[in-house]
Amino acid sequence: MVLLHVKQNEEQQFLYECAGALLVDEAIRDVVLIHNLSKKIMRLKEQGGQLVLYGPAKDPTRNEDDDSDDDVESPQCSSSVKPRGPFYKRDPANKRTGEACDPEVAERLTQALVDAEACASKVQVVNKVPLTAAVLKESIDLVRGAVKICYPMGLPHYDPVYEELMGAYIDKDALDPDTTTMWWAGKEFMRENKISDHVGRNEKTKVVVKLQGKGHGAPAREPPIDSETQKAMMAWYYKKQEEQKALSVDEDDTYTNSEWANPKALKSALHRMPRVALK
Repeated sequence: MVLLHVKQNEEQQFLYECAGALLVDEAIRDVVLIHNLSKKIMRLKEQGGQLVLYGPAKDPTRNEDDDSDDDVESPQCSSSVKPRGPFYKRDPANKRTGEACDPEVAERLTQALVDAEACASKVQVVNKVPLTAAVLKESIDLVRGAVKICYPMGLPHYDPVYEELMGAYIDKDALDPDTTTMWWAGKEFMRENKISDHVGRNEKTKVVVKLQGKGHGAPAREPPIDSETQKAMMAWYYKKQEEQKALSVDEDDTYTNSEWANPKALKSALHRMPRVALK
């Protein structure tokens, strides 16, 4: 099986395994689906964490004054204060109601989000685990089930988690499977060809490919070293440069002032007489 290392950047990358006889068009559609599902999971992880802490989102069409979350009750407005649930926690960003679900039940949702994020993580590349759309869809289904357990009555239609789970959210950066192109070594994969037409017939081949949207052309070349290695190299060269500057300032005969360079040191030690400095 040919192994495609799909790498958009350091954070967005995964492995895709396919046969060399597979059509490029089918491979691109699978890879684009995996890419878009991975991004969906990352958004779910972020918004789902807020859902666990602060409950469903507020209605964006309502006035903020109507949804004030002042914790201090005054005698004048004590009758108008809305009752709070047992697990109420005020949202600092004032975007959610603060009506969180039972923490014991929320643990299942938190775990489902963590597991889904692990499936789409770049760590899978290090572990050499190929990614499939079926695995990502199953992770999203587990998150959907956990949300139903936490909120049996359902989430409002304007909640970001609801939009993600129902497919109502429109991602402007999502790739289109019909127009996306796949590149390797500065060359585009032709959709009518097979994978083996571009990478060879060796089924153990591994190549790093990139996806590009319509009209973007060839992707930029991969840097020879990563950012962490570059920082370490710059720090090492800076240290050597400072050492060289310090050596250039010192004179060549500075060692003559050292005790080990004194020709009469042995005689003074035998006579038990220290060096006598004449003023």
